[in-house]
Amino acid sequence: MNLEQMLDYFKASEKITRNVTSWVELPAREAVFADFPDFIDGRIKAALERRGVHRLYSHQASAISAIHEGNSVVVVTPTASGKTMCYNVPVLNAILKDEASRALFLFPTKALSQDQTSELHELITEAGVDVKTFTYDGDTPQSARKAIRQAGHIVVTNPDMLHSGILPHHTKWTKLFENLKYIVIDEVHHYRGVFGSHLANTIRRLKRICDFYGSKPQFICCSATIANPAELASRITGADVRLIDNNGAPSCKKHIIFYNPPIVNKELGIRRSSMLEAESLAESLIRNGVQTIVFTRSRLNVEVLVTYLKDIFHGSRDADSRVRGYRGGYLPNLRREIERGLREGSITGVVSTNALELGIDIGALEACIICGYPGTIASTWQQAGRAGRRSGVSVAILVANSSPLDQYIISNPDYFFGKSPENGLINPDNLVILYNHMKCAAFELPFEDGEKFGVETTAEILSFMEEARLVRHVGKRWHWMSDVFPADEISLRSASNENFIIIDISEPKHVVIGETDRFSAPMLLHEEAIYMHEGVQYQVEKLDFDDKKAYVRRVNVDYYTDANLAVDLKVIDVFREDSSKPVLRCSGEVSVSSLVTMFKKIKLHTHENIGSGPVTLPELEMHTTAYWVSLPEEISGMSQSDVQNGLLGISNVLANASPIYLMCDPGDIRVVHQVRSTFTQRPTIYIYDSYPGGVGFSDKLYELHEELFTTAVDMVMHCSCEEGCPSCVGPLNEFTGKGSPKELTLRLMKMILSQHS
Repeated sequence: MNLEQMLDYFKASEKITRNVTSWVELPAREAVFADFPDFIDGRIKAALERRGVHRLYSHQASAISAIHEGNSVVVVTPTASGKTMCYNVPVLNAILKDEASRALFLFPTKALSQDQTSELHELITEAGVDVKTFTYDGDTPQSARKAIRQAGHIVVTNPDMLHSGILPHHTKWTKLFENLKYIVIDEVHHYRGVFGSHLANTIRRLKRICDFYGSKPQFICCSATIANPAELASRITGADVRLIDNNGAPSCKKHIIFYNPPIVNKELGIRRSSMLEAESLAESLIRNGVQTIVFTRSRLNVEVLVTYLKDIFHGSRDADSRVRGYRGGYLPNLRREIERGLREGSITGVVSTNALELGIDIGALEACIICGYPGTIASTWQQAGRAGRRSGVSVAILVANSSPLDQYIISNPDYFFGKSPENGLINPDNLVILYNHMKCAAFELPFEDGEKFGVETTAEILSFMEEARLVRHVGKRWHWMSDVFPADEISLRSASNENFIIIDISEPKHVVIGETDRFSAPMLLHEEAIYMHEGVQYQVEKLDFDDKKAYVRRVNVDYYTDANLAVDLKVIDVFREDSSKPVLRCSGEVSVSSLVTMFKKIKLHTHENIGSGPVTLPELEMHTTAYWVSLPEEISGMSQSDVQNGLLGISNVLANASPIYLMCDPGDIRVVHQVRSTFTQRPTIYIYDSYPGGVGFSDKLYELHEELFTTAVDMVMHCSCEEGCPSCVGPLNEFTGKGSPKELTLRLMKMILSQHS
C-alpha cells in the first residue's frame, strides 16, 4: 500500500478514528517567485539554473538583497523551504567579488555541518569556481587543520569547536579574522536556554577578536517559526537584525492527525500507553513500505520502541538494518551510517529523539509519528516537517500521552493551530555562564579598562577574577595569568562539563558504546540499571562516579528500569517579591539537593511494575533560581491533608503548563511543593530552573503569574474526568485522604488567582 491508501484505511478504521481528536489537511501551496538580483555573479546564477533553479523564492530574494545592503538578517520560514540558499548565495557572491573575503558557518551539530558542507560543495563544483570550503570539528585530522586555517574561504563548524578549538587559538586564524565578512548561524531557534546563553557569550568573544583584527562581520541567521525570532537572534549576536519572513516556498499536501489513546480505566482517567499506540501506528506504516520517522521524548523510549519495531522484520536477512534508533550518545560513525541509510531508502523506520528534528538531509520520508507532545508548538512543526520534504502527500501523527500538557494540546487543537509559537528565551548574563566565558575571553585577549563584555559589572567581575589570581591588572589592561586553559572547563550544552562514558565489557576487548551527562548518569547508569543501546540491553555492573565511567554487560531480559529522584530545596536569597496580598509571590536563588533513591523494573510490552531495588549514590547539589507562590498558613475548611493534596495537584499541573510559555523542555524546569516551607513557614510551591545558576525561566514565570494560573485552572476544569486523573492533576494513586484531588487543586488555584485579579 502507498501512503494515500494507508490514510484511506485509517479513515475507514473505526478503531483508529474514534481516537482522532483532529484531522487537518493542509492544502498544497503554490510557490511565490522573484527574479535573481542583478548583483549576483553570473557563474552562481548559471550553476543554479543548471540545477533547475531559474528563479528564487520571494524570501530568498529578500534575504539576499538585505544582506547585500549590509544588514544582519534572520530568515524565518518552515522546514524544507530553501533557507540554505539565503546564506550560500550571498557568501559565495562576496568571495567571488573579493577573493580575500572569509565566512564562518555555525551549525548546532556535526551531522548538520557535514550535510550542509556537501550541498555547498555541489554548488561550488557546478559553478566551476575556486572557493575553498572546509569542515573544522573534532573529527578533522590534524594534518588538514593548518591548510584550513590558511586557505579556507568558508569554515564550517559548530559552537563547541568555535569555543574550544578556534577562539583560544585565534593567532593561528589571522587570515580568517582579518577578513571575516559573514557569520552564518543556522537553526537559531535551537539556541535557547543554557545552550543559547552559552552561544551568546561565545559570540561576544568572537566579536572582541574580530574587533582586534579590524573586521566587522554581518550575521545571517536562519530559524524555524518561533514567536520572537528577531529578538532571539539579536540577543545571541548582539546586533540589530532584519526579519525576513515572506515565505515563498511551495509545499505539498500534508495531513496532521491528533490521536488520543483510548481510556483503559475511566475512574482513574488512565489511557493506553502512547508508546504502544505509536508502535502500533508505526508498525502498520512500516509493514506497508511507508518510510516513517518516530520521534519520542527520551533516549530510553527510543530504545524500547526500536526493540518493539525490529520484531516486524524478525527472521528476515536485513532485520537489524530496516529499523534503527538515532539519539544523543551514539558515536558519530553510527549516526552517519543511519543518515545515509535513510537517504538511500535502505532504512524503512527510524526512532529518534529530537536529534533528527534539525535540518539534516534524511531524504523523502513520508510519515512522521510524534510520540508525546514535544513541549513546544515550534518543535512539533519542526518534527512534522521532517516528512514530505520532497515527496507528494505526507502525514504527521501526534500521539498524546496522559500528561496534562499533552491532554490540553490534544483536546484543544484550535490552541495549537491558532496560537503563534513560543518565545525562545536565553539569559547570557547568567553569572555562572558569563563568568566562565569572561575567563575564556581574558585568556584570548587582555581586557581594556572600561571595556564592557555585555554587562555593566564587567570591571567588578574582573576584580573578582584578580582576587582569584586568574588575571592581573597592569597599566590599563587585565592580563590572564593562570596556567589553566579555561575553555576546557566549560561545556556549551549544559552547565556542567562532566560526561560519563559507557563501556561494554561483554567481550574481552572493552568498547566505548556511548556517553551521558553528569546529571543523567545517576538516573540511567546506577548499578543494576538496564541501559539500552540500538535495541540491545545492557546491565550496569559498576558506576565509577570518580572516574566518570559506567561498565555494562550485554544481557537479554524482558524488562527495563526507571529510577526515582528525591529532591530537597532551600531558599538562599530573594530577588523579587510581591507580599501585598495574602498569597505571596517571589523569585530568587535556591539550593537544590537531589538523590536517586530507588529504581523500578518495568516489563516490556505490558509496562507492568515487576520489582524494585535500592540505589546508593552520592547526593548532587545545585544552586539555581526559582519562582515560588506561598499560600496563607491557615486555609478555612481545608485540613492539612487537603492542602497537601491540593499542592500536589498544582505541582503536577504547573510542571505541564509552564513549558507552554517558556519554549523549554518540561525537563528544563522542576516543580516541588512543601506543606510547610522552612523558609516561608507556609504551604509553598516552587518552580526552579534545572540548570546551575538558572537561565531566566523563573523570572519569566514571576511576570506571567496570572496567565500561568489561568491556563492551569483551564486545563483542570476542562478535563472530562470526575475526581482527577493523569491528564490534569496527576495519577490518583499519588493522593491520600478522602477529598477530590481535582476539587482541592482547583480551590487552591482559584484562591491564588483571586488575590491577583
